[in-house]
Amino acid sequence: MGTVHDTAAEPDPLVTELYRGNFTRLVRLAALLGADDPEDVAQEAFARLHRRQRRLRDPQAALPYLRTTVCNLVRNRHRHLRVARLRAPAVRHEASSEQMALIHEDHREVLAALARLPARQREALTLRYWHDLSEQEIAEAMGVSTGTVKTHTSRGIAALTRTLEEGR
Repeated sequence: MGTVHDTAAEPDPLVTELYRGNFTRLVRLAALLGADDPEDVAQEAFARLHRRQRRLRDPQAALPYLRTTVCNLVRNRHRHLRVARLRAPAVRHEASSEQMALIHEDHREVLAALARLPARQREALTLRYWHDLSEQEIAEAMGVSTGTVKTHTSRGIAALTRTLEEGR
């Protein structure tokens, strides 16, 4: 009886050479791109190259293929984690009494400083930072141009900063 020979399982000498010479660099690339599992990313890139090695027309394209694959894998993992975090229920961390007191004091100081601003600056900052409106939406709500919104917001932030720094 003859033995079945699976050529897909045999590593190509090119892939082996690339692995030996570039695995560490590709791990470093994945790590620098922010992968939490850079070794796995590099391994997956080599596995994909191995599966596609017969379709690779130019051996010189193998290393750029690996780099591109690492970049894409990291990008996909970041995207997946972002979606997973959005769908995950929010975890509440209970603050201590001391933390809550400090937070309330900070809020009180900010609200007091905000109350001392001219009305238009207070309006612009409130709409921007408490209601999270865009400059265009703020302009429409205030009946002014977006340039005026930018001016009121900038001056309001500067005044708040001065007031809060003086109080410390």
